Amino acid sequence: MKIILIAALVAIILALALGGRAMLKDGRDGQPKSNRMVNALALRVGLSIALFLFILLSYKMGWIHPTGVAAGR
Repeated sequence: MKIILIAALVAIILALALGGRAMLKDGRDGQPKSNRMVNALALRVGLSIALFLFILLSYKMGWIHPTGVAAGR
């Protein structure tokens, strides 16, 4: 379970880096801008939503449990 979560977080950070790289590279030297940054952002948002839904599903299926830390103390 931890491996899946870590892999998803790494993929999200990688998509963020790809978007930043596209932002810095596109439109230089008179070249037209591409949709690479938009695609990287869409990928990052999609991965984030998928990770959130996977965590909810994991909790409902009993694969993960709360830590028991009391809130508000």
